[in-house]
Amino acid sequence: MGIRSALAHGLNGEEPTVAEWSILVVVGVAIIAVVLLIVKFHVNPVIALALGAAGIGLASGLGAVGTVETMAGGFGDTMAEAGLLIAWGVLIGSLLNRMGAVERLVEALLKAFGPKGVPYAIGLSFATYLQTIFIDVMIVIAAPLARRIAPRLGKAGAGIMATMFAISLETGIALMVPGIGAVMIAASLGIPIGQMMLWGFVVVVPTVIISIFIMTIAFRAGFWNPELDEQEIIDDSNATAAPRSVSGATSAVPVQGGGARTRPAHGSSDGGAVLQLETETGRAGAAAGDKQMPLLLLFTPLLIALALIASGAVLDVMELEVPAMQFLGSPAIALLLGVVGTALIGRWALGAKELERALVHGFKDAGQIFALTGVGGALAAVIGAGELGPLLTSYFGASAFAPILLVWVIAAILHIAVGSVTLSAMTAAGILAPVAASLGLDPILIGLAAGAGALFCIHVTSNTFWLLQTFLGQSVRGALKSTTVGVSVASIVALGVVLVLSVFL
Repeated sequence: MGIRSALAHGLNGEEPTVAEWSILVVVGVAIIAVVLLIVKFHVNPVIALALGAAGIGLASGLGAVGTVETMAGGFGDTMAEAGLLIAWGVLIGSLLNRMGAVERLVEALLKAFGPKGVPYAIGLSFATYLQTIFIDVMIVIAAPLARRIAPRLGKAGAGIMATMFAISLETGIALMVPGIGAVMIAASLGIPIGQMMLWGFVVVVPTVIISIFIMTIAFRAGFWNPELDEQEIIDDSNATAAPRSVSGATSAVPVQGGGARTRPAHGSSDGGAVLQLETETGRAGAAAGDKQMPLLLLFTPLLIALALIASGAVLDVMELEVPAMQFLGSPAIALLLGVVGTALIGRWALGAKELERALVHGFKDAGQIFALTGVGGALAAVIGAGELGPLLTSYFGASAFAPILLVWVIAAILHIAVGSVTLSAMTAAGILAPVAASLGLDPILIGLAAGAGALFCIHVTSNTFWLLQTFLGQSVRGALKSTTVGVSVASIVALGVVLVLSVFL
């Protein structure tokens, strides 16, 4: 019995056939192999994903030529969708970082919202429009300010600020454009970037607010113990630069930038120890020039770009054609305008030499993200070219809830194993993408569920875990509470919001 006839047999409600099980086994073994390559043998995720895609293609009957063509097509299609967006977003983030915009923003939010409101204000900022800045860099440049705010929040202040950092940064990465994870998910599923940004915003805002509120209540009720959950922080004089890594990725894939070098302390490896940072060049994130630009002006180009994208998405949903807005509201053009505007401000604030340096660092940081995004698209294309979609549809297609829960579980399992938010979200979305098409289920729900699942159980395999533990003055026990538990709460809350959305979309 051929695969297609076997699938037809299964769709009629009979027992799974050998051919059907073989499809699941091929994909399952390939994904497990990818996880082992990354975690056990420390193979770069880009190479591991490419090997996994090739293995699935050959084992599922695409043939040598078909496998290569499908991988190349998936890579190209994904980069056509996301390549420019990644480049422009990274450049904007690099420029804002160089101009010291984040430190000034946090100080302004504290003045505006006061101690009780500032965790929510900062959290929503980190989770939305500040996603152009690398998560690791954000932690380092904003952590000293967070530590100054923490005592004003009471006994559990350090835990509240730490969990705010973890929840907002990771949620934004996975669900909110221009977060790298959200852009990758949108590209792999063919979701218009504007729609991913709009619906991501709808999920992110309540998720961040509810999750921070839940953790604040828990910490103030005694879940946070300062004597056991806090420890001496690293000297602020050394907390001035950070390793830049693919956001949410393991420490096995560093992308060094700026003036810092990272090494594990006490002879440990792979981020499983307190990070020591050695500053080689001046203060990261600070403006090199003496010109102090108005804070709103620094963020104006980015905010305008995001507003243009949102406007274009709204017109698209309403099925209205406005040629000028269709051009300006296209994500590639809107973010390009954001880059140009931010660069002009940077030229005035930093000078030509520092501006060029910031742009060079931005392009260096984008390189590995390009490769990871493209090869993730290649894996999704190979899986989609097989028969996994119809098979999953036959067993999980009774309602929209089943595939949404399934993609959340797959992403959560992958994240627990690999420790990369972006990698697990993108892989889970690629596996379940055929289900969305077969059921008529809006792909945005699959994408959001993948992002939500990828947040579950951030732990010691994540470089972000150790940065949060180090720079926010937490013990490992404290980081497990604020980061592992806090972001897992956000993962479950986000899943709930996505399930509610599925009733309407």
